[in-house]
Amino acid sequence: MEVLRTPDERFANLSGYPFDPNYINVTAADGTPIRIHYLDEGPRDGEPILCMHGQPSWSFLYRKMIPRLTEAGYRVIAPDLVGFGRSDKPASEDDYSYRSHVDWMSQWLRALDVKDLTLVCQDWGGLIGLRMAADHLDRFKRIVVANTGLPASDRITDEVSAMLGEFEKTVPVPTVDMVREQVGSGAPGGFLYWVKYCKASPDFSVRDVFGMMSGIEDKAILDGYEAPFPDARYMAGARQFPSLVPLLPRHKQDREDNDDAWAKLETFDGPVLTAFSNNDPVTAGGEAPFQARLKGARGRDHPTIDGGGHFLQEGAPDQLSDAIIKFMAETA
Repeated sequence: MEVLRTPDERFANLSGYPFDPNYINVTAADGTPIRIHYLDEGPRDGEPILCMHGQPSWSFLYRKMIPRLTEAGYRVIAPDLVGFGRSDKPASEDDYSYRSHVDWMSQWLRALDVKDLTLVCQDWGGLIGLRMAADHLDRFKRIVVANTGLPASDRITDEVSAMLGEFEKTVPVPTVDMVREQVGSGAPGGFLYWVKYCKASPDFSVRDVFGMMSGIEDKAILDGYEAPFPDARYMAGARQFPSLVPLLPRHKQDREDNDDAWAKLETFDGPVLTAFSNNDPVTAGGEAPFQARLKGARGRDHPTIDGGGHFLQEGAPDQLSDAIIKFMAETA
């Protein structure tokens, strides 16, 4: 496995990101060492919050929330997934699978060896973070689910998967405007335009993704999100991620793995909060299964994050932070 490492100078003087790096090494299935970067901020005796990002972001996504959470007395731990941020980047798209991402981050979690965690997860941070939590329930005290999901066989049946597989064959390589239109329409197969754009578009751009999903125009912020990717060679993980969402017939084993994770999460005794934004076309309605299936979520007043967009840590960081702080104080 060829592994790339973004030069440190790419991360110098990023807007609003003054944090010191920390690293833990894990091992790929073929024995290749992979270095995972993470932030570890706030008092060491504070209750720990594990903040998991998605695609194509990195711990930079939490830069506005970290000071607010640490000022409230919490310890904030925010890793970069493999292929993102300051973490190492396997160079081939074939190096990435859903199972490998879960394995890499589970190794990292065990090496970190922290307990009583509150998981905060969004986008792929949920697909991976919830699997980590399911396999290590003894390390987690609470779960906060924000603009994410855990696709499994109850919602993505074999029939639905087969239908999406047939539709996938008809999807052209889209422009970013086509993706915006299809995802925004709420059409059942709209997400597959996003998959095809990331996988095959010669014009794939991290800047365009954040412009499309959150309307960000500030150059300094966009520079921060683009910093991990000096050129196209570093983008294999970002391009591959949407293709790993377990929707299609080839993903049946991943859905079954998620079935197992749901079964474990349904035994979780800790409090659960959903905090979805009201204007995310990707995960709209995704809070319902968590509120219904996880006993720690039942009977709770779940906030709706107003105007946060898909990247609600960017669009509504104070509102999301305050919801987390309130939740943790109420369930201390």
